[in-house]
Amino acid sequence: MPAKSHYVRNDALPTIRRNYPGNLMFGNQFANGDALYTPQFSDVFRWKLLTKNPQANEKKQDTWVPAVQPCAELLRQQPDDTLIWLGHATFWLRMGGVALLFDPLLFDSPFLRHRHPLPCTPQDLTDLNYILLSHGHRDHLDEKSLKLLANQNPQAQVLGPLRASKVLRGLTGKLPVQEAGWWQQFDLGPNAALEIFYLPARHWHRRGVGDLNTVLWGSFLIREVATGRTVYFCGDSAEGPHFYEIEEQFGPLDVVLMPIGAYKPAFMMRLSHMNPNETAKATNQLRAGHLVPMHFGTFDLSDEPASEPIRLLEQIAAEGWLSARLHTPAVGQPLSLADLE
Repeated sequence: MPAKSHYVRNDALPTIRRNYPGNLMFGNQFANGDALYTPQFSDVFRWKLLTKNPQANEKKQDTWVPAVQPCAELLRQQPDDTLIWLGHATFWLRMGGVALLFDPLLFDSPFLRHRHPLPCTPQDLTDLNYILLSHGHRDHLDEKSLKLLANQNPQAQVLGPLRASKVLRGLTGKLPVQEAGWWQQFDLGPNAALEIFYLPARHWHRRGVGDLNTVLWGSFLIREVATGRTVYFCGDSAEGPHFYEIEEQFGPLDVVLMPIGAYKPAFMMRLSHMNPNETAKATNQLRAGHLVPMHFGTFDLSDEPASEPIRLLEQIAAEGWLSARLHTPAVGQPLSLADLE
């Protein structure tokens, strides 16, 4: 018998999209829009044991890694209107006098080993106001990183998806955790300098056995109240109609942080991630002014060679298929938001 469907949201937060009923669930699983997406073990078996990577030799010989620029001193200065990529999907952003950290992954684990050093030490990440978590996969929500950050940022708040609290229990200490569904606005208090919205993505959740899709996934949009400037953080997503819907809701976006890696083999990855062509298409759908790519070069997660995602994206931009201006900073290199206008 099919699981009973129902809609959920955080009733304490406003829903900004007209007539949006909340996130659809079937039983205790969140839907990916209107339908369940269930990753198949048979795909993993096919990938790891039955399929030969046609680029295996190319991948082995491709030792490219992103350049790294130290940024510890800059973090201590807390410069406003500054964006810093710390590798993979981890960004530090200070905007409107508010410091945010996205999807922090600061340590190695047996299955996730950095291919390049961090541009700072984890201990340099202090004075944070908000820690934003797009979803619960271990390359975006890291237990050791969150424990350290909670300890050295007692003033911070955690913003994440519906049902994230059960994952965060024991990781974030006494930090307040605020959960939102898609198309909901977080409560940052009166006279806040920023507005932060939780928005759709096409992805899924699993951290262990028996928790498939029990925590929502999504993306973030940050808008500065005084200027209207927007920064969009995609998190992990496959392509889908949600990019059109986000542009419809907010208009053209200023800066978008978009994933470009972990897309091969396509039968395994296409419903979870985007390749560079799909990212360019999504960026154009968002009518973005500036694109900063992420989710490539830091970890070995898939079959494409390390340098392929950024090479393809640069080629797409050079051939005029990307409407946004492409920025490819080194890990740790600051980008001034004032220059991205």
